[in-house]
Parts: sequence; structure tokens; C-alpha cells
Amino acid sequence: MIDFGRARDHMVDSQLHTGGVTEPRILVRMRALARENYVPSARRDVAYVDDIHWFGGRFTSRFMAAPATLARLLQLAEVGPADTVLDIGIATGYSTAVIAGLAASVVGVESDAGLAALAMDNLAADNIENARVISGPVGLLGKARFDVVVVQGALAEVPRDFIAALKEGGRLVALIGNGGVPVANVFVKAAGEITARPEFDAALPPLFSDRPEEVFVF
Repeated sequence: MIDFGRARDHMVDSQLHTGGVTEPRILVRMRALARENYVPSARRDVAYVDDIHWFGGRFTSRFMAAPATLARLLQLAEVGPADTVLDIGIATGYSTAVIAGLAASVVGVESDAGLAALAMDNLAADNIENARVISGPVGLLGKARFDVVVVQGALAEVPRDFIAALKEGGRLVALIGNGGVPVANVFVKAAGEITARPEFDAALPPLFSDRPEEVFVF
């Protein structure tokens, strides 16, 4: 029988700490949240390995980021307790659940309707009340704007509707890789302009199977 509490402690101590994650709020949140509840039951025993979890069957193109990768992206995003957050590509909802413990509110977006429904069930089971899930593209959010946008997957370029979702002064964090090793970038919106700052190499599969039609050029 796996001691999941001990596995979470080991994840924080051996993956997050050693991976450069120093933000106490992220460490506390990920130590407390039951990651095993967000992976398929057949993979619960390996929920805390330092690897990407793929979702089988008809979900073969969707995944959950390795713990340290997720934690480093959230640290780069500097999510504050008053922030509203848009979490894109949430799969079964683990990243949204983590963010819910850091922010005032979070909207998770998942293009696969089956995974979106599962994410809603998972968040409800964990009694997370400041998160909601949208099934479909980001464009369904209309004119909603957020302090922080986090992208759970690598992009060749940033789609325009992702940038449009930012408030003035907002931050978007995503892995950008066009044929090379993806690099985590933070994009900041100030005075209507977008600036980008590359920070570290990381590994996530592409968010899209095909290149989005409309992208933002900076």
C-alpha cells in the first residue's frame, strides 16, 4: 500500500526543492494536494514520479506535466492571492487545483470534453470552490480578462486569444519552442505592449497537435 502523504513529501523535497522551486506557497500547496486523485486509477502508484502522465484511450494527446515543471512555471508566473488566473490545457485538473490554492480564482480550459468533465469532478471532490472549468477553446471566454495566464503545453508561438485574455499588467507563462528545446517565457502586458523574457529550458509536449491559425508576434 502506497503512503501517498510520504510520496508527496518526497516529491517536494527531491523534485521541487532540487529543481529550483523556492516559493513557499507553491511548496505548501503541492505538499498538501493529493496528486494521485488526478491520474487514472491504474497509475495512482506512480502519481508522484518525476515524469509526464499521458491519458490513454481517446485522451492520448493530453497529459499532466511533471511536478517540478508545473511548479517552476507557477513560480515564474508569480501568482498572488488576489490574482485571477486562466489555466489552459488542464487535462484532469491538477494544475487548476494547485493554482486554486494560490490565487483568488482560476478558470481552467480543456479542449477535450471528456477530460473537462473529469476535471470538474476532481475539483468538486477536493471541495475546491474558487475554480471552474470551460470545455472548448479560449475564445469561449469572450471579454474575460485575467491577471495571469498559464499554458500547460509547449507552443510554437503564442495565440492572439491567449494574449487578449491578459489584463493590463498581466503575465502569461508558456513554453515556447519552434523546432528546438522549449524555453519557459514570461510575457508581460504593459501600456498595451507585450514584452517577453526567456527564463529556463523545460520539457512539455505541444499544447496543439496542429499550429494555431492566428498567433501573436512580438
